[in-house]
Amino acid sequence: MTVVSNPILPGCHPDPTICRVGEDYYLVTSTFEYLPGLPVFRSRDLVDWEVVGHVIDRPGMLDLEGIRSSGGLYAPTLRHHDGRFWLLCTLVDQEDDARGGNFVVTAENPSGPWSDPVWLDVDGIDPSVFFDDDGRIWVHGTRPARQPEWHDQTEVWLRELDPHTMTLEAEEHVLWRGAVQGAVWAEGPHLYRVAGAYHLLAAEGGTDFHHAISVARADAVTGPYRGSKGNPVLTHRNLGRGVDITAVGHADLVEAPDGSWWAVLLGMRPYGGYHCNLGRETFLVPVVWEDGWPVFAPGIGRVEHEVEVPFAQPRAAAPVGGIIASSDPRWTSVRALPSEIAAADGDGWVLPLLPATLADATRSAFLGVRQQHRDVDVTATIACDLREGEEAGLVVRQSEDDHVRLSAIGVTGEGTRVVAIHRSAGTERVIGEAVVAGAPHEDLVLMLRARGQDYELRAGRSGDDLVAVATADGRTLDSIATGGFLGLWIGVHGTSNGAATDSTMRVERVEYVPR
Repeated sequence: MTVVSNPILPGCHPDPTICRVGEDYYLVTSTFEYLPGLPVFRSRDLVDWEVVGHVIDRPGMLDLEGIRSSGGLYAPTLRHHDGRFWLLCTLVDQEDDARGGNFVVTAENPSGPWSDPVWLDVDGIDPSVFFDDDGRIWVHGTRPARQPEWHDQTEVWLRELDPHTMTLEAEEHVLWRGAVQGAVWAEGPHLYRVAGAYHLLAAEGGTDFHHAISVARADAVTGPYRGSKGNPVLTHRNLGRGVDITAVGHADLVEAPDGSWWAVLLGMRPYGGYHCNLGRETFLVPVVWEDGWPVFAPGIGRVEHEVEVPFAQPRAAAPVGGIIASSDPRWTSVRALPSEIAAADGDGWVLPLLPATLADATRSAFLGVRQQHRDVDVTATIACDLREGEEAGLVVRQSEDDHVRLSAIGVTGEGTRVVAIHRSAGTERVIGEAVVAGAPHEDLVLMLRARGQDYELRAGRSGDDLVAVATADGRTLDSIATGGFLGLWIGVHGTSNGAATDSTMRVERVEYVPR
């Protein structure tokens, strides 16, 4: 018996969806305003995952320009049928409902290329697809209830899909409005057929502390559905805010080759109080079927930090981290592909400065990776020749309104001036500054030393002479404090602060070392 660690995907990997093809499992998570979008992970044992591609990975597939943080790509569903992978997803534009919507893409190979999006003429979020044994294809999703009994009540709808025209039939069925009276946001629906019955899995309660998983069952795909007497079948809200894993929900089921069943789901790990800097992560629990109903984490009834996976191979010690090469699939940018704003240069990048700042809801000169560990050192070695008014450096990003920058902003007679700026709720303040001796063209080393909720920022010319510039409070940066749905990203940025420029920043290397 192999005992493995939860979460199986640490850092901001919410809304997991999974399917199995032969011996391989494939999993996709939400990415919001970050591109490339919707990473496709592959595993042989549900434990060790590698990125084999991204669904949204080429210019022009989707336009995210102007979409604010925590908008963008929500809650995908991944399925495989008749030799093709199908993925349904929602593009959310909080400022312009007309631009968002639900779409479907397909691919023969999960690593791509994926087709251009085909838009579905239906409102709401969290679309899913079910392929029935009779060949019919059913799309379902969530929307605000047409006749709500309470605020934020939603309903799960179902319509048949014509696979030739990729259009939905007019006839509609409303399947579910949630298991608990007064519960909000019955969402993330998925349909399965097990032992001849149709099972509808859904989350409800909102994707935070009150999150929960509920299930309903019917003899026909169109219903009527009746809920399990055990609903919610999994939640941590009864454990209080001091629990080590919270907000569990948004699950998807998969059957292993040995006949066992498993669920992937999201959850958060608070630390330093009820703060979740790593965001909503992907966890794994076993599932068994009793009396025709799924039982999550049997005998335990909760998500734990360790899970037994009988068919998993013993895991070697995790790498301690190191240089994140430019070819690493963890690199993302906001509203643009990394290749659209920067050029790979060996293990590093050449990043042209752009007029846009991190406070603007547009593509900016930013490259980052998810924070996946509470204690971590991230070091960026950069070189730049800045003009007046320009800045370049290291950033911890939550959103346009909330982030921390450690930036070179110019030179003095003594060296490069480095300033730490905390932008909180849209207001910026300087929290520290220093002058790093040396010529402006020399490499500048900028470092984040995260220890729990202390985000210490350091600067120097080499790793041996770094000086502390400031310490930011991580409790002001997570989504609990700021709103939204994201964990933190750590990366490099550059801006001319609105002016035309041809300045560039050379990112010699970025190192990510868990501690």
